Amino acid sequence: LGPYPGLLAQGKELLGTLPIALLLLLLCGLDWALYSVFDTIRQHSFQQYSFRSSHKLEVKVGGDSMLARLLRKTIGALNTSSDTVVESNNLPCLPQPVCMDARAYWRASLPIVLLVCLCLAQAFGYRLRRVIAAFYFPKREKKRVLFLYNDLLRKRAAFTKLRRALIIRRAQQQRGPRHHLVDTLHHRCPLLRRWLRRRCVVCQAPETPESYVCPTPECEAVYCQSCWNDMKKLCPVCTPREELSSSAYSDSNDDLKYAE
Repeated sequence: LGPYPGLLAQGKELLGTLPIALLLLLLCGLDWALYSVFDTIRQHSFQQYSFRSSHKLEVKVGGDSMLARLLRKTIGALNTSSDTVVESNNLPCLPQPVCMDARAYWRASLPIVLLVCLCLAQAFGYRLRRVIAAFYFPKREKKRVLFLYNDLLRKRAAFTKLRRALIIRRAQQQRGPRHHLVDTLHHRCPLLRRWLRRRCVVCQAPETPESYVCPTPECEAVYCQSCWNDMKKLCPVCTPREELSSSAYSDSNDDLKYAE
């Protein structure tokens, strides 16, 4: 991400949304767990009660006298009978959880999705800002483009020098004398030859029969076939720098013409 500061800023913005997304995920998981617990309590704690009672009150007064007849008329009104049936349950005391549907989860996660989309589209907003500034300040935009172009050329030349120095250092390491134990293992253990073979000084690929070995006695650098073709069949280790073609190895003076 070093050469691309826009991607680096975009990555930081996305990392900033990660805690919010994790918090939302935690809350959704907690909501589902609480719903499961309360629903289990509601299903297994339900109880229903039934109460039945009946009574009959009857007062009998015997006799044919006037007092007996008076008492029968007066106390007879107290004769009652009733049957009572009462049914009840603990449903009002139990929790009544409501599960969130898919639409509710989508509404909860919609702000996070919009935030991620804004982070991804942030680079386009920066580009639009540059286009607007270039429209009103064209000279300033020209200076900016020239500065970036020249800076790219300088970095390209520096990278080419470092890459050529790395290839030369690898070639020098290959020319160095190997330990006699390594040579013995290379000749007597065919299974270990794969790890004891020399490698391409450019891509570090193991040496194969198709690999090219520089015929210069003091060089003998190893190149795989693809790297040798990419180098336009010029060895950067033993070839003078001024003889390297810019198309083969981009460190010639033709590539260092800065714009003004």
